[in-house]
Amino acid sequence: MQSQKKYKRIVIKIGSSVFANGKKNPDTALLKGMGGQFAGLIKKGHEIILVSSGAIALGMSILKLSSRPKELRYLQATAAIGQHELMHVYHRSLDKYGINCAQLLLTWEDFSDRRYINAKHTLNTLLQLKCVPIINENDTVATEEIKFGDNDKLCALVSIMVEADLLIILSDVDGLLDGDKKVIRLVEKITPKISSYACPTKAKTCVGGMITKIDAAHTSVNAGIPCVIANGSRKGIIERLAKDPFSCGTIFTPKIDNETNS
Repeated sequence: MQSQKKYKRIVIKIGSSVFANGKKNPDTALLKGMGGQFAGLIKKGHEIILVSSGAIALGMSILKLSSRPKELRYLQATAAIGQHELMHVYHRSLDKYGINCAQLLLTWEDFSDRRYINAKHTLNTLLQLKCVPIINENDTVATEEIKFGDNDKLCALVSIMVEADLLIILSDVDGLLDGDKKVIRLVEKITPKISSYACPTKAKTCVGGMITKIDAAHTSVNAGIPCVIANGSRKGIIERLAKDPFSCGTIFTPKIDNETNS
């Protein structure tokens, strides 16, 4: 069964909606609480790579902004202010377990030519050192890319780069909902009907929504990497999904896995 596979190398995308969806002061305690889950998984031999949104949301909190800046230079400045706070939260949550973390800020240019190879070597070396790479888009210099999918596309590309065994996308929803608002547990093929269940987000602190998550899942499964979308606020959600990604949320399975179990 698929649920019995060993998912050693796991990419986890944490959306800003997990801890800052419409909140005036983002709930960084939730992020801090994830440190124990990461530590537990690393102790069991897993390798963890985080793709974390939140720089703009935290910057908005520090600047006391009620809505996401629309002018590019203010958006970039807000990201610059919030990024160091985001890393500080992760550093504190991991340091008490004796685990180091590292920051990588990427743009789409880093996924081409020599820069791609350099980024891949850096990530692999950090994992060998039992460090947790924390990746975000370099919003302070990005232009059009700053609006692209709230890191959903980025986490799929990172999963392919590091040849991950599993991609976990954590949001503020329990998974992909059908027309009756029930969670679709298993998606073996992303059809037009599956895509029709997605709808744009109305959150003030993030962009993207389920549409970009389904796009990320499509990219992931096409590369042979299963992807699960789940609620990041659920207690112990990361450890639970690492053990059995079929246990909750919506899992998108690669074609090769579907053929194996047919």
